[in-house]
Amino acid sequence: MVVKKSVHAPDTTRRSERSRRAIYDAALALVGEVGYPRTTIEGIAARAGVGKQTIYRWWSSKADVLLEAFLDLSEQASREAGPEYAFKIPDTGDLAADLKTVLRLTVDQLQDPRFEIPSRALAAEGVVNEELGRIMMAKLLEPSLQLYVDRVRAAQEAGQVRQDIDPRIALELWVSPLAQRWLQYTGPISYEYTDTLVDYALHGIGPR
Repeated sequence: MVVKKSVHAPDTTRRSERSRRAIYDAALALVGEVGYPRTTIEGIAARAGVGKQTIYRWWSSKADVLLEAFLDLSEQASREAGPEYAFKIPDTGDLAADLKTVLRLTVDQLQDPRFEIPSRALAAEGVVNEELGRIMMAKLLEPSLQLYVDRVRAAQEAGQVRQDIDPRIALELWVSPLAQRWLQYTGPISYEYTDTLVDYALHGIGPR
C-alpha cells in the first residue's frame, strides 16, 4: 500500500503579508533616495521583487502605497515606544508632562532615518502637489492632530485649561514651531526645545 504524503496548501496570507511588507520597505526607500516625482510603481515593484499587478491589486496609485507605508511606519514607532503611547496621548492628569512625553517621542521619530528621509520627501512634494498635500493632511496629519485636540479637551474637562480655549488653535503653539524648525532646518530639535514649547504654550511668557 502506498501512503500518500499530506500536501499542505501554501499559506497565501503569510505570502501576502511578506509581499506587502516588501512593498512598504521598497516604497519608503525609493522616495527617500530619488524623491517622490521619480518614484514609480514599476520601481517599487522591481525593488520589492513583486509583479506590478500585485501592487495595483492593493493600491490604485503610488501616493496610496507611500501613504499606507508611512502610516505603517508610524504605527511601528508607536509600538516601539510602548503600548501606552499607541495611537493616543497619555492622560496622567498632568497636561504639561503628557505633552512633553509625546513631543519627546516625536523628536526621536523625526531624527530616526527610517522616518526622517521618506517623510521629508513626502512633505516637500506635498507643498507643490496639491492633491498629495490634501491626502497627507487627511490620512497622516489630521488623525495625529486630533489626538492633541482630545487631550486638551480632557484637560478642559478637568479644569486645567480655560473653557474658552479652542484646542485646535492651542495645539499649534507646540506642533507648528516644531514642524517648521524640522522642515526648514531653522534650528536643532531636542527634548529641551519641545519642553520649552510646552512651557511657553501653557504658561505664557509674562511674569509668573
